[in-house]
Amino acid sequence: MTIAPAAHRHLSAAATARLLGAWHAGGPAYTALSDALRAAVLSGTIAPLTRLPSERELAPVLGVSRTTTAAAYRRLRDLGLASSRVGSGTVTLRPGFADAPVGGDVAVSDAAGTLGDPLAPNRGAGPGVPSGVVPPILLNQATAPAVPEVGPAFERALASLPEHLAHGGYAPYGLAPLREAVAAAYRERGVPTAPDQILVTTGAQNAISLVVRTVLKRTETAVVQSPTYFHALDTLREAGARMVGVPAGYDGLDVELLESTVRRTEARLVFLIPDHHNPTGTSLSPAERVAVREIAERTGVIVLADETLTDLALSGPPEANPPFDGDGSSPRLITVGSTSKAFWGGLRIGWIRAHPDVVARLVRTRQSTDIATAVMEQLVAADLITHRDKILPARRVWIRERRNQMVAALRAALPWDVPMPGGGQFVWAGLGGPVAHAFAAAAAAEGVMVNAGPALTPDGSSRDRVRLTFPHTPDVLEEAIPLLVRAWDRIGPTADSGSAGSRRPFRAE
Repeated sequence: MTIAPAAHRHLSAAATARLLGAWHAGGPAYTALSDALRAAVLSGTIAPLTRLPSERELAPVLGVSRTTTAAAYRRLRDLGLASSRVGSGTVTLRPGFADAPVGGDVAVSDAAGTLGDPLAPNRGAGPGVPSGVVPPILLNQATAPAVPEVGPAFERALASLPEHLAHGGYAPYGLAPLREAVAAAYRERGVPTAPDQILVTTGAQNAISLVVRTVLKRTETAVVQSPTYFHALDTLREAGARMVGVPAGYDGLDVELLESTVRRTEARLVFLIPDHHNPTGTSLSPAERVAVREIAERTGVIVLADETLTDLALSGPPEANPPFDGDGSSPRLITVGSTSKAFWGGLRIGWIRAHPDVVARLVRTRQSTDIATAVMEQLVAADLITHRDKILPARRVWIRERRNQMVAALRAALPWDVPMPGGGQFVWAGLGGPVAHAFAAAAAAEGVMVNAGPALTPDGSSRDRVRLTFPHTPDVLEEAIPLLVRAWDRIGPTADSGSAGSRRPFRAE
């Protein structure tokens, strides 16, 4: 018998209902509810070791009977995603917990870390997956295979490692070769940059968190694009920030609305993704970039720009958009980047470009967390960045082919609005009606994880959109599309009544 572990957090009935959204998609209510809970747990929307509200508390909030919530919780336990005991309630589990020894700390991880096979990160039974459980296809995570040059870069880094072993290994600002390589990349894009303007971090998410903790106090306002990067929203919530969204879509950025929002809310921080925006794939125009820089100067707001996807232009020349930083002189502009999308997600190297005084403040903040970034990975990143001109063209070709494959298949198979993104790694598909939560739950039941649109917004909007990632191997995409069709069929009349889209011919752009 499985002993329920201690919960690390508790969800109220109201919070659970908010996270699940419009979960009832036809069929037995208990099945739809358990599918919605399963999707939320597997996607990380509801973290492992979260105590769910009691069956009695949840039922009236969702407008169902206690019999329905009890049956849904029982099915969640049967799936290995929850455990219950008298006095402790129902606690969510990471998959495979029942097969693990009881006791000790259970790390909170996302779907990839829980279910991913290192050799096939988007599909396959990996460590921690119970026998008989079919692992999902992770279209909620952009994890392309490593570029071929990663392996040789590690070999060269290992050969150069002895010269670094005589030192302590702590470099709070980052290793000099990597800081110079990143600075040189900025200079080649037309942004004058010295190594003392670069701070190396453990990935872009670490960089974003570091900036937020340094410049933003609890209850201060951050303005974000809506939708935007899910984990940036997570970081801002954890920092206690008040978030206000401005629309991000295919009509461009409304810079007048951005400025009025900054002034009205007295915002301290603006978070933007200027190139190949996650999830829409759009980029700020040259005029919009100038306008944002001018807003920062006029209002004093700090603008944090995530350039993780900048290298992944898939339509038109890679240098079509001017650098967000302009001439790089403004202390109000901070940019972050990483190696994860261009080279490999397993290489946890990121960086911050900012005024040297800001970099010094950030270094003081980081002392309470990771102190410094691993030396070996920094040497590998410096090698890859130095050779990026030879690596990135093939990377773009591979990702472009996957984009074309997914867009063509979705347009042929489903009555959705499927835009062709100009860059990045995401399709922001329109479902025609507010059924995103229901579809995400149905897709999870079919074995495919997708992101419901509201999870990528600060206010729960975009209920008619889902985000799907396309940098997966061709066989994974071929397997996923029929399952998405089956998921769409599962939500039945709900989907039919809300889908005004029609199938469109494929256009390679």
